[in-house]
Amino acid sequence: MITGFQNIGKIPELKRRILFTFLLLAVYRVGVHVPTPGIDAAALAALFAQAKGTLLGFFDMFSGGAMRRLSVFALGIMPYISASIILELLTVVIPYLDALKKEGDAGRKKIVKYTRYGTVLLSAIQGFGIAFGLEGMTGPGGTMIVINPGWGFRLLCVITLTAGTAFIMWLGEQITEYGIGNGISLIIFAGIVAGMPGAIVNTLRLMSAGEMSLFKILVLTVLMVAVVAVIIFFERAQRRIPVQYAKRVVGRKMYGGTSTHLPLKLNTSGVIPPIFASSIIMFPATIANFINIPWIKKIAQAVNPGQPVYIVLYVGFIIFFCYFYTAIVFNPVDVADNMKKYGGFIPGIRPGKRTADYIDKVLSRITFWGALYVSAVCVLPTLLIKYFNVPFYFGGTALLIVVGVAIDTIAQIESHMLTRHYEGFLKRGSR
Repeated sequence: MITGFQNIGKIPELKRRILFTFLLLAVYRVGVHVPTPGIDAAALAALFAQAKGTLLGFFDMFSGGAMRRLSVFALGIMPYISASIILELLTVVIPYLDALKKEGDAGRKKIVKYTRYGTVLLSAIQGFGIAFGLEGMTGPGGTMIVINPGWGFRLLCVITLTAGTAFIMWLGEQITEYGIGNGISLIIFAGIVAGMPGAIVNTLRLMSAGEMSLFKILVLTVLMVAVVAVIIFFERAQRRIPVQYAKRVVGRKMYGGTSTHLPLKLNTSGVIPPIFASSIIMFPATIANFINIPWIKKIAQAVNPGQPVYIVLYVGFIIFFCYFYTAIVFNPVDVADNMKKYGGFIPGIRPGKRTADYIDKVLSRITFWGALYVSAVCVLPTLLIKYFNVPFYFGGTALLIVVGVAIDTIAQIESHMLTRHYEGFLKRGSR
C-alpha cells in the first residue's frame, strides 16, 4: 500500500485531480464558518446544544456544523440529495422521466438540469422556513436569535442560504468532473469527518478526568476497527448470478458465446434507508421543541434514542426503506429484457418473465440480509451511548457514509494508477 501511495506522485494528472479536490473541499470548510447576517450566534449555539437527538442535530451533522452556526452553507447539500431522491421516485410514476432515464447521456443531462432546479426550489422553501421559525425562537436565557426580525431578514436569509447551497452543488459537480471521486459524497464526507477530531479530544478529556478508563477506550477502539471492517466487507459483498450469451452471426462477424455474471450488491440502497428512518423518527422530537402539547411530548420521549420503542421503529423503518428504495433503483424486468435483447440468459432459467422472477427472488433474499446489516450498524452507536456513555461515532449513518465514500474514492484512485501501469494499493500490478 505504501508503494501505491508513492506511485500517486508519479502521475501528474492524478496528482492534479487530488490537489484540486482538496482545494475545493478546503473552500467548502471555510464557507461553513461564514455566518448569515442578522443572527445572534451565541443564542443559536445554545439552542442547538439543547436540540441533540432531533432533526436539527441530524442535519447539523451532515452540514459539518454549518447549521448550528447558520452559516451561508447551513442547508448543506441535503436539498440536492432530496431533489435527486424525489426525481428518482418520480421516474416510477411519470413516463417522461422514465424515458429520459433510458436515453443515455442526453437524458442524464436533462435529469441533472431538473435536479438543479429542484435543489434551488427546495433551498428557497427551506430557507424561508428556517428564517420564519428563527424569528419566534429565543435562546435559553430569553435572548432573541434574530436581531432584527421582519421581511428584510427573511429575504436576506432565503437568498443567502439558497446561494450557499447552489455554490456547494457547483463545488460538488466540479470535484466530480475535474477532481477525484464523487463530489457530492465527498462534501458530505468532509462535513462528517470535520466533527471527529473534536469527538476524539472529548474522549481523551473524559479519560484524563477519570470518567472513562484506558481499558474501556482500548476495547471501544478495537470495536470501532471491527465495525469498519464489517462495513467494508458488506459494502463490497455481491451475489453474482452467472449469465451466458449465445453465439450469433451479424454479417461476417460472430458475436456472443461468452460467460459473465450479473453482480447484485448486498446493500443496494446504500445509506438512504437510515437517513429516511432517522428523519421520520426524529420528527416528533423536533416538533416537541417548538410546541407545548403533553401527548406530543410523551411521544417524543418514547422515541428518544436508546428507548426500546425507538430501536424497534428504527430497525423496522430501515428494513422497509431498504426494500422500497431497492425496488425503485433496480428493476428486474428491465434487466431481464435487456439480457434477452442481446441474447443473454441465466443457465437453467428461461429468458423473459422467468428470468425477471428469478432475479427478483435473489434480490429479495440478499436485501433482507443487507437490511439486517444496515440496522445493526445504525443501532450500535445508540446502544453504546445508552449503556456505555460513549461520546463518539462507532457506527450509524455517519460511519456508513464515511467508509462507503472512502472505498469509492480509493477505487477511483487505484483505477487511474492501474490504467497507467502503476502498482495500485492492493499490489495487483506485480502479478
